[in-house]
Amino acid sequence: MSDKHRVVVIGSGFGGLFATKALRRADVQVTLIDRTSHHLFQPLLYQVATGILSEGEIAPPTRDILRRQKNARVLLGTVETIDLEARTVTHTVVDRTTVTPYDSLVVAAGAGQSYFGNDHFAEFAPGMKSIDDALELRGRIFGAYEMAELEDDPLKLDAWLTFVVVGAGPTGVEMAGQIAELSRRTLKGNFRTFDPSTTRVVLLDAADKVLGTFGDDLAEHAKHELEGMGVEVQLGAMVVDVDRYGIVVKDRDGSTRRLESRTKIWAAGVAASPLGEQLAAQSGAELDRSGRVLVQRDLSLPGHPEVYVIGDMMGLDRLPGVSPVAIQGAKHVAKQIRAEAAGRTERKDFQYFDKGSMATISRFRAVASIGRIHLRGFIAWVAWLALHLLYLTAFKNRFTALMHWAVSFIGRGRAERTATYQQVFARTELMKAQRGSVEDRPSIGATSQPLENLSLDSGSQGPPR
Repeated sequence: MSDKHRVVVIGSGFGGLFATKALRRADVQVTLIDRTSHHLFQPLLYQVATGILSEGEIAPPTRDILRRQKNARVLLGTVETIDLEARTVTHTVVDRTTVTPYDSLVVAAGAGQSYFGNDHFAEFAPGMKSIDDALELRGRIFGAYEMAELEDDPLKLDAWLTFVVVGAGPTGVEMAGQIAELSRRTLKGNFRTFDPSTTRVVLLDAADKVLGTFGDDLAEHAKHELEGMGVEVQLGAMVVDVDRYGIVVKDRDGSTRRLESRTKIWAAGVAASPLGEQLAAQSGAELDRSGRVLVQRDLSLPGHPEVYVIGDMMGLDRLPGVSPVAIQGAKHVAKQIRAEAAGRTERKDFQYFDKGSMATISRFRAVASIGRIHLRGFIAWVAWLALHLLYLTAFKNRFTALMHWAVSFIGRGRAERTATYQQVFARTELMKAQRGSVEDRPSIGATSQPLENLSLDSGSQGPPR
C-alpha cells in the first residue's frame, strides 16, 4: 500500500478539478469523488437550455480531463458522510458504499438552487444548476412553442407564450435575453398559427436593479438593452407562489398579482451543499445564510488544518460564488498541501485577485466590470467570448463551441433544439418516486387527455401529443 500523502477532493467543479490538476506534480495520491462523471462549466448552462450548445461541450468527462495525471484517481459517488475525527469520507453509488481515508481533504461540493424555503416551487420552476436542469428547460421552452401551435384559446396561447425568469443576476439576465432572441430571430417563420415574436418574456427580481454587483451604470445599461429587446423587467417584485399554470408576485406596495405562464425558470438564490452542515457540526465552524462554511484565512476548517473548503461552499470576506474564486482557492490549497506533504508547516493567507464580472445580454451585447473599467456592447461581448473559450477545458470543446456560436450568433440557427419527453418529465417523476407517490404518476404514453390538461410544467400530466 502506498505511503504517499493521501488527498481526497470532493467535487469535480472548478474548485475540485483545479485543485486536483494543481497537484499533478506533487508527491501525493489524489482521489477525486463526485456524484457525476463530468466537469460542468456551469456559466454556460443557459446556452444548453436555449439550444445553442450541447451538454457535451460544457460537460467533458472528468476522467478524460485527468487521463494523463497518474497520481489522480476518479471515483463516482455521492458523499454521504465526512468523519473529521477518523479522517474518512463515505460515499455511495447505487447500492455500493465506499470509505476513503485522507490525510488532506478538499471539500468543493458546490451549491444548489435555493427557493428560500419554498422547495415546492421547484416542481414548476426548474433551476439552472445541472445538466439535468438545462435539458429539462430546453424541453419546456421548445415544447411550449409546440403546444402554442396547437392552441385555439387566445388566453391559453398567451400563457404558453409567456416565459417568466425569476432572478435578475447574470444567469437570469442571460436566460431572458436568449429567450427573447430565440423568439425574435431563431424561430422566425417556424410556425403557422402564431408569430413567435409575440412571445412575452418577463424578468422578475425583488431587488431594485438588475446585475446588482456590476455597478449602477452597467445595471441601467443592461436593463435598457433588455427592454429594447422586448423583455419586461419587473423589479421590486417578490415571488410568493408558483403553480403549474402561473406565478404570483407581491409588489413593493404589498399588492399581489398573478402572471399566467406555463414556463417558469428559477435563477434566484443558491444554497451551499449540505455537507457544510456536517463540517460545522463536527468542527464548531459557523455557516452563513447560504449555508457556506466560514473558513480560516488560509481556507482551512477551524480546528482542522488538514481540511480545506473552497468554491461555492467557502465563506470568506463575502466573496461571490463564481468560478475565479473557486479556481484561485483551488490553487492556493494545492500549494498548501504540497508544502504539507513535503514536511513544511508554513501557512499563508488566501489573497483573491478580482478579475471582474461579465454577463451577456444577447448576441454582440454584454456588460463587463473589471476593476474600475466598465465595458458594454460589442467589446464586452468579445471579452466575454474570449474568456469563456479560455475556461472551456479541452480543445475539442472550444472548437465545437466556437462553431455553434458562429451558427447562432452570425446566423439564426440553434444547433441543439432536440428535446425529448424524458428530458421534460424525468426529474419530476424521480422526485415523486423518491416520495413514494406511485399512485399519481402519469402514463407517459397516454394520449387520451384533453389539450387543456397537458402541461410542460409538471410530470403529473402526460406529454404533449
